[in-house]
Amino acid sequence: MEMGLTESTMLLWSVVLGLVQIVIATMAVNRDVGLPYNLGSRDEPSPAVGKVAGRLVRAGANFRETFGLFAVSVILVIVLHRQSNISAMGAQIYFWSRLVYVPVYALGIQVVRTIVWTLSIVGLVMVLLAALGVA
Repeated sequence: MEMGLTESTMLLWSVVLGLVQIVIATMAVNRDVGLPYNLGSRDEPSPAVGKVAGRLVRAGANFRETFGLFAVSVILVIVLHRQSNISAMGAQIYFWSRLVYVPVYALGIQVVRTIVWTLSIVGLVMVLLAALGVA
């Protein structure tokens, strides 16, 4: 595989994952609060959402907290020509961990959720270290 292709492919699929998370969280919240509320001005506080919808919203927020750092790290790896096996593996670890994180969080699997999140951070750090030229 061409150098940098793995990293850019994982970045692309991470964008897709982020969009999918927005859609599924929105659908879950809409199911709980109803279409009339979502079509309205939302001047009043939102009705309560269920556990799964709340978890999907929080999983999406958690993704957005790390995605920018991942995206910048991948772009820097490519622009600075610092692609390596470490950056490719890190990008894959980040993406697959973030993908697994969504259902694990939605199902409320507490300890596994933290382990999966930690793996995503490890992947992100691997890409960042490659961008810095130390991996």
